Amino acid sequence: MGNPTAAMLVIGDEILSGRTRDANMHFLAGELVKHGIRLSEVRIVPDIPERIVEALNALRAAYDTVFTSGGIGPTHDDITADAVAAAFGVGIDVREDARALMQEYCDRMGRELNESRLRMARIPEGAALIENPISAAPGFTIGNVHVMAGVPSIFQAMVAGVLPTLVGGDALLSQNLTVERAEGDIAGELRGLAAEFPDLSIGSYPFVRDGVYGTNIVIRGSDGARLDAAMGRLCATFPEAVA
Repeated sequence: MGNPTAAMLVIGDEILSGRTRDANMHFLAGELVKHGIRLSEVRIVPDIPERIVEALNALRAAYDTVFTSGGIGPTHDDITADAVAAAFGVGIDVREDARALMQEYCDRMGRELNESRLRMARIPEGAALIENPISAAPGFTIGNVHVMAGVPSIFQAMVAGVLPTLVGGDALLSQNLTVERAEGDIAGELRGLAAEFPDLSIGSYPFVRDGVYGTNIVIRGSDGARLDAAMGRLCATFPEAVA
């Protein structure tokens, strides 16, 4: 049985416009690798309800776990919670446990729990809350979907809370080799290596450094012995390479 799979749905016009650089995908991928879960697909969609629903339904049907990022704040364009409720065909309203969390936080910070902030306590029916230790406004889990804030520090805290609840797999390992040859010059050897080790992922990433063309070769998999064997074959093929 292979490792569990995951997908990520990044939501927000600000990402697509280039005004905000997404940092959450990079963080999530690294954390999932440690947990033995493969991040297999990432989609970015605008703040359009139909687009969110369509993408979410496709991803949650195709992968074991889906993480969403963005769109659960207090403003009018924060529509992720409503879209998720629509995708699952359930109602959504202010939930008392979420309200209590927000009220306690606002009291502590000397802020009013106004109508805008109360939007962040609207939770789809049947969902479980995801703790937000930074600003209290919770995320939530429904089915195999984990709905999280887009602010990187809050997203990271929510991921830390959710990961221990997920079934992981074998640790995903990687080894890399740098060859000062153009990618086109080594493609044949890599094709042969991939055929010999079909259980491993073998990627090549070209670069130009000080006018010299080179390729970083990365081998990934969950079987350390197989990785060692593939890397040994690679080093024998390119003895001048640097590990």
